[in-house]
Amino acid sequence: MRQPTELEALYAFLTAAAIAAVLTPVTMRVARAIGAIDRPRERGLAERATPLLGGLAIFAGALTAGLIWLPEGYRGQPRLWTGVLIGAGLVTVIGAIDDRFELPPIVKLAGQVGAAAIAVRFGVIVHFITFPFLGRLQFGSAAAPLTVLGLVAIINVVNFSDGIDGLAAGVCAIIALAFAVIAFDLQRAAPGVLAALTAGAALGFLLHNFPPASSFMGDCGSNLLGYLMGCLMVEGAVKTTAVISFVLPLILLAVPFLDTTFVVLKRLKYRRPIYAPDSEHFHHRMARIGFSRRRTIAYLYAWTLMLAGLALALRFIPYSNHKGHFYTGWMLVMIAIFVLVAAASVYLVYVLEILKFRRLATARLRRLRPDASPAEIERDVVRDFETGEMEAVRVRPADGGPRGSRGGTGMTRSPF
Repeated sequence: MRQPTELEALYAFLTAAAIAAVLTPVTMRVARAIGAIDRPRERGLAERATPLLGGLAIFAGALTAGLIWLPEGYRGQPRLWTGVLIGAGLVTVIGAIDDRFELPPIVKLAGQVGAAAIAVRFGVIVHFITFPFLGRLQFGSAAAPLTVLGLVAIINVVNFSDGIDGLAAGVCAIIALAFAVIAFDLQRAAPGVLAALTAGAALGFLLHNFPPASSFMGDCGSNLLGYLMGCLMVEGAVKTTAVISFVLPLILLAVPFLDTTFVVLKRLKYRRPIYAPDSEHFHHRMARIGFSRRRTIAYLYAWTLMLAGLALALRFIPYSNHKGHFYTGWMLVMIAIFVLVAAASVYLVYVLEILKFRRLATARLRRLRPDASPAEIERDVVRDFETGEMEAVRVRPADGGPRGSRGGTGMTRSPF
């Protein structure tokens, strides 16, 4: 069976981009007609009511390009890509219904599991993982359920990270473009086409989603992009025998993975439901320290681009023969790239205040204001460090006596 070429991947990219760009205004009219509108709210960063359902345009672009350029047969599984597209349709429909009616979390999860199960049933399944220096880990009979679990996890990683204009679409486009290059180099041409059309559909929609956005992709778009990213990761890298096949997806998806991990851990720490929305994502934190929406996504795009560059370097720089022998010169280049990316990542993490450099101030404010939310505490910490003032306890008598007597407490702001 003939495999797709890089030129066909380019055609798929352009087709998906054009269709998504043209159809997004149509989805905007549909969204307004049926009431699928995202309105400004406390945890969101939207400044005006914005139509959802942009994911329908992304799906239309991906579906059309996929039907034209994804091969009918693939490595003994002639209907694999048909299954991938059917699953994409299901997860998009479930997301669109949620955008309009806000489905219960268990129903959304069931839809995600169903879409992942369809993909697995048609052959998107990981039977083993190749670890550097350790060799293969076979999954045996657990392969199918583990793959479903992994696909659902990636769907939700992308879904959780979609909270500001242009973020999910741009990050997924960067990742997919890098992965298209890697997939073709790994002789996985069909997944390379899937990566290219995913990037194209995301970029076509991004024309309407870049700040200030005129359309949001909604859950139908973020779930779809997460599903497609999961499928191309499985088919394009994890199922190969390359020693870095397991590492590459982790590097490429590092930004949304880290975002989701920090958010989930914080929800668990404060005993909140994992699925409950909040304002603790990277983009919320950057907004609270004064970043504009464009500056926020510029930082997150740059971070994703650096990680994509690291993934490409791992694949294309000949630093070893992949049999335990390393070439000194190229290894030093690889180390320099890794140190540069790591340093930039640490800087960005510092900017986002994830490392808790202000832990003492936060703990003190929490003692003073035990009923305040994490977001309120963080806003006060930022204000304190900007103004040079800190909240201090002052004793206030219950009977109106002089300050300093017992009977009650109050708070004031004082310079430190």
